[in-house]
Amino acid sequence: MSKVTIIGTTSWGNVLGGLLASKGIAVELWARTETEARELNREDYNSKFLQAGSHRSFTSNMDEAMAGTDLVIWAVPSRSLRENVRQTRDYLIASMILMSAAKGLEADTGKRMSEIIAEEISPELRGQVCVLSGPNLAREVGQGLPATSVIAARSRGVAKRAQELIESPNFCIFISNDVVGVELCGALKNIIALGAGMVDGLALGDNTKAAFIALGWAEAISLGLALGAKNATFYGIAGLGDLIATCASPLSRNHSVGFELAKGHSLNEITSSASQATEGIAAAAAAHQLAQKVRVKTPIMNLIYQVLFEALTPGEAFEQIKGLKFK
Repeated sequence: MSKVTIIGTTSWGNVLGGLLASKGIAVELWARTETEARELNREDYNSKFLQAGSHRSFTSNMDEAMAGTDLVIWAVPSRSLRENVRQTRDYLIASMILMSAAKGLEADTGKRMSEIIAEEISPELRGQVCVLSGPNLAREVGQGLPATSVIAARSRGVAKRAQELIESPNFCIFISNDVVGVELCGALKNIIALGAGMVDGLALGDNTKAAFIALGWAEAISLGLALGAKNATFYGIAGLGDLIATCASPLSRNHSVGFELAKGHSLNEITSSASQATEGIAAAAAAHQLAQKVRVKTPIMNLIYQVLFEALTPGEAFEQIKGLKFK
């Protein structure tokens, strides 16, 4: 029997665990404390999203979590990925596939998740790294609704092995060799979703939202190409597909944060009451730095950055957008 270890008990990590367990794969989710693991192992919780006869277990013992695993998935917020990789790196071996399921950029460095993993593990293991990204609203996947995603790796063999482990009848997986593009799509679409939420919060209408998304995504593509991504990736499942889901769905945390900002709530107020990370915030900070570094003009994403970090109001931002001239 194959075994998958998931680092992190986020909603996405839990849903992935349920999905894999329903395929008959042994799933171990690592929790930070014994108390948390014990609580999560309660039968009423563990039965969520699981088919009869399947099981996933939670443990705070890293030796137990990593023993005999075929695939390690870090399903943690981007801000804590580096720390979590450091906690697991002594257990990683060449037979394991190493997967990031986080969609974000490290705020201080602008690094993608696979770059962080590569920096923190032994050089001989870097070829085992892959990333999972796509329009994957956790609640829908957990309900068994059809969904699709992309696994990107430099090695086609690694991507195929990961695909075989994760794919299921209601969770279709495509593979890609554009790791840079897939990761940037997953991160940058969150910035656009924050703005789309602001449009809805300001009641500016769907015409405005459509124009904002189109113009903002054009900036994301320009930035992505300058950073080494492939153009086609931005129009595929990991790009346009994820963008649509994140900008349109009420299940999207980034859209919800943008909406609340437009309603006059402060960012600190919104994030302090949130149970999960909003990846677009750190991504906006990182993208602002990256755009300056590679000298790509991103006026729309800059305005979202100013709303988040420089006290510009959403209303003021969209007044300025109306004055921008696009070629």
